[in-house]
Amino acid sequence: MSILQDILVYITVAIAVGYLVKKFLLPRSLFAGKKGNSKGCGNGDCGCH
Repeated sequence: MSILQDILVYITVAIAVGYLVKKFLLPRSLFAGKKGNSKGCGNGDCGCH
């Protein structure tokens, strides 16, 4: 049972460290998806984005 707990702790720590690295150390341009400029507010620019 102790080995299972150790494995779960290591997985949790690895996920947490990966999240922090992604959030704070890597540039956002790596994770920017292909977002189009969809205007959902009509023909004019309403300033909602």
